[in-house]
This record gives sequence, C-alpha cells and structure tokens, in this order.
Amino acid sequence: MPIKNILIVEDDRFIGEMYVRSLNKAGYSVDWMVDGNDGLIAARNKPYDLMLLDVMLPERRGGEILQILRGGAQDLIPGTKVVVLTNFDQTEQARKDMEQYADGYLIKAEITPKKLLAFIEKLAASS
Repeated sequence: MPIKNILIVEDDRFIGEMYVRSLNKAGYSVDWMVDGNDGLIAARNKPYDLMLLDVMLPERRGGEILQILRGGAQDLIPGTKVVVLTNFDQTEQARKDMEQYADGYLIKAEITPKKLLAFIEKLAASS
C-alpha cells in the first residue's frame, strides 16, 4: 500500500521541522502536531497512511495515544501504520507494550532524514 499522507506528532521543533522538510521534499503530504492531544485528534479526524509518533509529548504520551487508537475493542485507525520515534530510554517492558500496537520503532538519535525515508519506503513495500 502506498504511503502518501503522514501525520507527525513530535514536540521537538528542530526534529519536527527536519522531518517535515525532508518528507515534503520527497513528495509526501505532511501534517505536524506538537502535542499529544492535537495528535490524537488529528489521527481520529483525518485518514493518514502513516503516523510518526514521539513517546515523550506534552498533554498525552505516545503510549497513551497508541493505547487509545489501537488498544480497545477495535482499531480506530485501521488504514494507518504507526512508527514510534523516541530518544527516551524505556524499559524493555514499556517498549514491548508499545511495539504490540506499532508497525515500527525507531530511535531518533540513530535516524537521519535519509534513513527515515528508506524506512518509510520499506514499510510501504511490506504492506
């Protein structure tokens, strides 16, 4: 399934701007939210092919957002792939809890815009 529309939920301005710039340049349509509540509302109100979700966010944490969207009786974002992006050093259990609802898990410090684009292409090809 091709990936065209991407929602970024990231509170770090530098990282968010870098992702938006590189994804727009690569031809993706991108919406960017800087806090968890806005990200949750955006994810529910518009269909996205991909959501890039930070863990440590103001208002709501990434794990809580994932739990609301995918942890209930039904997946509230069935057509959306979710990739968790974090620098937060989580416990193994916390990471496993998030990974069960996510389609990918990336460490921000290790991911350049070029690597992110390659990961998105791989994700699109695998679906």
